[in-house]
Amino acid sequence: MTSADTELQPRRKGLTRRQKRRLSRGAQYVVFVAAVVAFAVGADWGRLKNQFAQWSIARQMFPDVITLALKNTVLYTVSGFVFALVLGLVVALMRLSSVAPYRWVAGVYIEIFRGLPALLIFIFIGVAVPLAFPGTEIVGGTYGKAAIALGLVGAAYLAETFRAGIQAVPKGQMEAARSLGFSPARAMVSVIIPQAFRIILPPLTNEFVILFKDSSLVLLLGVTLEERELSKYGRDLASTTANSTPILVAGLCYLLVTIPLGFVVRRMEAKAREAVK
Repeated sequence: MTSADTELQPRRKGLTRRQKRRLSRGAQYVVFVAAVVAFAVGADWGRLKNQFAQWSIARQMFPDVITLALKNTVLYTVSGFVFALVLGLVVALMRLSSVAPYRWVAGVYIEIFRGLPALLIFIFIGVAVPLAFPGTEIVGGTYGKAAIALGLVGAAYLAETFRAGIQAVPKGQMEAARSLGFSPARAMVSVIIPQAFRIILPPLTNEFVILFKDSSLVLLLGVTLEERELSKYGRDLASTTANSTPILVAGLCYLLVTIPLGFVVRRMEAKAREAVK
């Protein structure tokens, strides 16, 4: 085919791939701006302000919302997370055990507590356990019950996270430890588990954030005024003041913890990716 024949051929009509991508991106921006404008124009900001943004009510919540409610929320979460770490590691090792009954028990526990809503776990700890064992007191009172409930919920997820982290450690690490005279148990504790922790650190932080939010269910255990966490504290004041501002302030206090933790998780994930490269 000569150059003259090529020139006589009709040119292709239509957009190039780059033009299509630009057009698609522009359409997405238009939709986003339209949605924002529609929300800004359609919302009744005056009613929202009166119901959720009364500064006089918000000011009355300080410093108790920090020194009492947020402090209790953090205590519930930390104690539950520590219990979940220990129990989750034990369940993960049982799941990896060569003893079949251990694997069966671990599998049943994980499937049950991952499948049940956290709400039912708290009701079980707060109602069923006292009925089954009358007169038995859990050490720590409400804080102890909250640690157990949150720990049972979190351990089922952490067990699978631990298992994945342990299996992600190269098998050569165990072989090298055994060649140095380590027993299987000592090699697991001294070599494998520390490396697994480094691998699963971002998912662990995500689980802490989840438990931090689940701590709002502690109210089902029956709390005193001094044991209230953020959600209970906000709801009580909202009922007293007939205004939703306390709920908004409580929500912002959650964000004071979850947003920095989310930033930490992203930084750790970025460092993990760089380490792999």
